[in-house]
Amino acid sequence: MRKLKNSELDRLSVEDFKNIKKTPLIIILDNIRSLNNIGSVFRTSDAFLIEKIYLCGITATPPHKDIHKTALGSTDTVDWEHVENTIDLIEKLKAENVKICAIEQAENATMLNDFKPEANTKYALVFGNEVKGVAQNVVSASDVVIEIPQYGTKHSLNISVSCGVVVWDLFSKLGV
Repeated sequence: MRKLKNSELDRLSVEDFKNIKKTPLIIILDNIRSLNNIGSVFRTSDAFLIEKIYLCGITATPPHKDIHKTALGSTDTVDWEHVENTIDLIEKLKAENVKICAIEQAENATMLNDFKPEANTKYALVFGNEVKGVAQNVVSASDVVIEIPQYGTKHSLNISVSCGVVVWDLFSKLGV
């Protein structure tokens, strides 16, 4: 077995990426502090053809050298927008028939492995602050809360890791 060279990876151009059909997933970052986490979410979003990222509240926006360090240029490919108020965004997306999924540990949460996305449905995945998680008013406004099963002593994952786990799982289940 031989590692592939970058030239063998059949990467899309920025223009081709912009024009290709996207996965029916939107990511909402609710008050994320770490610029490296933001950049990592951009990179994951590029890898799985995420439709758009919304950067809410205190979440920093590109261009920024610390976002760029982990995003590796994906801020140029993935569509993004800053929105001050996460609840206002959720109301707007719900009016467009987007299902809102808070990724959080909560009462009556659906475990990720049990979550079955509906066909022909667009989902917005909300990831919250590194310390406080998804704000309670955002959890309350969500259509479903999805929890990543965890079995160790910490019961928390870095937000960029959580994003990678959830996006990969839903990408697989959607059969994109």
